[in-house]
Amino acid sequence: MLREKGCSIRIIKEHHIAQARRTARSEAEALGFSSRDVSYIETGVSELASNLFFHTGYGGVLFFIPVSDNDRQGLEIISEDEGPGISDIKLAMTDGYSTRGGLGGGLPGVKRLMDEFEIFSEIGKGTRIITRKWKKSNPTSPPKQNGKFLQKRK
Repeated sequence: MLREKGCSIRIIKEHHIAQARRTARSEAEALGFSSRDVSYIETGVSELASNLFFHTGYGGVLFFIPVSDNDRQGLEIISEDEGPGISDIKLAMTDGYSTRGGLGGGLPGVKRLMDEFEIFSEIGKGTRIITRKWKKSNPTSPPKQNGKFLQKRK
């Protein structure tokens, strides 16, 4: 897999979460992702950035790296922190599980939104999450007629 020079953003303050979303959108649009996939990437990054801010105590860094593999182009997003680590990754990846009283869709949601997802964590040393979204070669869109999208009748 080839990696190009990307960018990074440090998540220390809450407003950095919004900055990370904007960066994700900008990077994904620059690579030509469909609007749906841009939204998926942006949502996944928002969750990763929120986790860095709320769960680590120290913040962390998000890296945005354009990647290519054979005929595929994509965006790799890496979340790294030196926080307390995740004691039970399997539990953290369970829908409905939350340590903050939320809906518990965070990490499982990121995994669903992205094409690839890996998580590594060590207690007392931190967590590293690697995600990738691959650009679809021919994004599908609804058929158009005279510039308007057709809707299926029920």
